[in-house]
Amino acid sequence: MIQRKPAVSSTTNVSRLPASTKLFVLDTNVLMHDPTSLFRFEEHDLFIPMATLEELDGNKKGMSEVSRNARQASRYLDEVIGALEGEIIEGIPLAAHGDKAAAGKLFLQTEAINGSLPSSLPSGKADNQIIGVVKHLQEKHPKRQVILVSKDINMRIKARALGLAAEDYFNDEVLEDSDLLYTGICALPGDFWDSHGKNMESWQQAGQTFYRVNGPLCASLLVNQFVHLEGDQPFQAQVREVSGKTAILQTLKDYSHQRNAVWGITARNREQNFALNALMNPDIDFITLLGQAGSGKTLMTLAAGLAQTLDEKLFSEIIVTRVTVPVGEDIGFLPGTEEEKMNPWMGALEDNLDVLNHSDNEAGEWGRAATRDLIRSRIKVKSLNFMRGRTFLNKFLIIDEAQNLTPKQMKTLITRAGPGTKVVCLGNISQIDTPYLTEGSSGLTYVVDRMKGWPHGGHVTLVRGERSRLADFAAESL
Repeated sequence: MIQRKPAVSSTTNVSRLPASTKLFVLDTNVLMHDPTSLFRFEEHDLFIPMATLEELDGNKKGMSEVSRNARQASRYLDEVIGALEGEIIEGIPLAAHGDKAAAGKLFLQTEAINGSLPSSLPSGKADNQIIGVVKHLQEKHPKRQVILVSKDINMRIKARALGLAAEDYFNDEVLEDSDLLYTGICALPGDFWDSHGKNMESWQQAGQTFYRVNGPLCASLLVNQFVHLEGDQPFQAQVREVSGKTAILQTLKDYSHQRNAVWGITARNREQNFALNALMNPDIDFITLLGQAGSGKTLMTLAAGLAQTLDEKLFSEIIVTRVTVPVGEDIGFLPGTEEEKMNPWMGALEDNLDVLNHSDNEAGEWGRAATRDLIRSRIKVKSLNFMRGRTFLNKFLIIDEAQNLTPKQMKTLITRAGPGTKVVCLGNISQIDTPYLTEGSSGLTYVVDRMKGWPHGGHVTLVRGERSRLADFAAESL
């Protein structure tokens, strides 16, 4: 690739800036992962090589999320450069774009840079050209810290092997450690009633018992968080209100008992009981369920959706969608309508519908066939590709395999919800199949952290698998 040379070297201007601020060289995948990354480096400066711009240009066509992000990143660059009043080689203040948090400058490569790289690294490859730019900048400005930012692990390894600083892009990570993610559940200490039962009030309303408790633990509780106390007198409740050191707890409905079965499904453990209480609560509009394979996420959600759609008539239909990321090789283009194209990805839906349909033993073969047809008439399978601009009214929206969504995609989907719509996100953050997404930066992790404590949102992390003894043992030991 031929790189143009200006009358004045841009690197001279980079060196004028204080050495305390770092100079980050952006790889293309960072911009295509998060176009707003241009404004996420606070007081530090950014340098964009010509190879990055070339790769952005090469990825701008198409309807994929990557193509949309490439176009958005190009628009941001155009806005920033369009607001420039001086020379481009002097650096472009990012704060002029309107984001005051970005106090640094943006530098574009405006000269041919031929960094000395080992002969084993072919210069024609864009990644190696960017590494060459980083090496050149570090040699020219030894007093400044020059850092390559890339989502590509192998590129970071190559840069470090050459003695260059390289980092992943962490700004969109909600948590550094996924073990710190909000679980939606809090185990109460054994002396909870002794330390929080003073001046306690209790009352009954609509068949539920409420407790107003006071104590130091209350300040750390969140609305709609589930609490439990084990022992001789087990206690399970949901936090309804929190005000300082006072909290109101509401007892739960026991969905482990057959009389409270939801479409023939009962809770097999404590976490499943918490999940069913959230799913069946009409005041909760947004629910996230995390858990390993076989923990019952999809089955319970479908059962709750059918019960509230067909029995209680709260919703007009159930809409199921998921990211179409294959585990193996892709099977190519599929014929048929949108729903027919999505059917191969909906094997989990079919499996769970079979379980729900066979839970009614008294209906007989004819009755089950009629129920199956009724269920399928109320469940619509939709593709993520056609979600923009839509509004769902009185729908029960299930987003399966949500760990493969980016935060931006998750926002796009959740904002489709109109009046009377409930959104349920299911996923397992240890099974991410999308490139450049990690447990900390997944859209599912993002919404769990951002929506916690909202009065109309709920979250439960399911810890036990209930599929079979084989599946449970395999999940633990393999």
